[in-house]
Amino acid sequence: MTHPIDSEDITAETRSRGRRPGKKRRGRGVLIAVAVVVALVAVVAGGYLFNLAHTFDSASSKIDQAFPEESTRPQKTGTAINILVMGSDSRGATESDSAAGVATDQRADALMLMHIPADRKNIYTMSIMRDLWVDIPGHGESKINAALALGGTPLMVQTIESIFQQRIDHVAMIDFEGFKGLTDALGGVTVNIKVPFSSTALPGQSFAPGQHTFNGTQALAFVRERHAYADGDYQRVRNQQEFLRAIIKKSIAGQTLSNPITINNMVGAVSPFVTVDKSLDSGAVAGLALELKDIRAQNTVMFTLPTGGIGTSSDGQSIVLTDPNAIAHISDAMTSDTLDQYVAANKFENGN
Repeated sequence: MTHPIDSEDITAETRSRGRRPGKKRRGRGVLIAVAVVVALVAVVAGGYLFNLAHTFDSASSKIDQAFPEESTRPQKTGTAINILVMGSDSRGATESDSAAGVATDQRADALMLMHIPADRKNIYTMSIMRDLWVDIPGHGESKINAALALGGTPLMVQTIESIFQQRIDHVAMIDFEGFKGLTDALGGVTVNIKVPFSSTALPGQSFAPGQHTFNGTQALAFVRERHAYADGDYQRVRNQQEFLRAIIKKSIAGQTLSNPITINNMVGAVSPFVTVDKSLDSGAVAGLALELKDIRAQNTVMFTLPTGGIGTSSDGQSIVLTDPNAIAHISDAMTSDTLDQYVAANKFENGN
């Protein structure tokens, strides 16, 4: 794993840049639904759920068809919750296209599978490399991020469900531009940079190892950066996880939860950039937030799905190979609601 991975191999036919007037283009990078949950936790704690719930429902978008045909799906077992989180580069697809759940020229630029166990004591968020070479139902082998382009949200859900044999309960797509506003609403977020880099998005700005307090623009550049690193997407995923940990830590800090203006700004900043399945409305999120009221930063565990390293497809694409053994163990752990044991055994407590 010594060279960057590049997903920019989409054919010219799928690179249409046109877009309908008035539609927001989805930013690139990781778009993380945990922050929405955290924000709604704050809403519940603040005691003025109605107004902010209205903000969330009216400003966010709904996916008309988020899930595949029922006959293709694994059965629900237990009361654990699985949420598929997608960040996408629209490449000209409109918001209405993705909300309709149809095939577009989008690719999922970032994928995370969030698992909330039955006891609601932890939140596990597993990053999935966007270039993972998998079987996409009905389309053969391809990079996993192509599922969104080939069959919209339903095919992406079906692909994830077929890999892990786990039913997806909810889907969230979040334009990363929303996290720029969220960072600023929090008054900046302090991130621990472990690998120094010179930003390609912010010419002239370099960041040394250590603690850095980012504004929204800097945070956006940090989580999008991959060209500055020898291992490309791998480091970008680690940076995205580090950013998420920083967001969670500050979002659930006492001074945040006790400040209604900050809470209002957080929900207002994120909601317009959120697209969720129809069942994930403010009532559902608020209910989940109540169940997660005791969650603290140390209860949120982020790790990356282990892979088999980098390879080359038969048509010459640079791809990430699967680790079937890791997939099988994670699938079994989710089925038995023992993901905590898998994470502990593989020492994922602090990330990757």
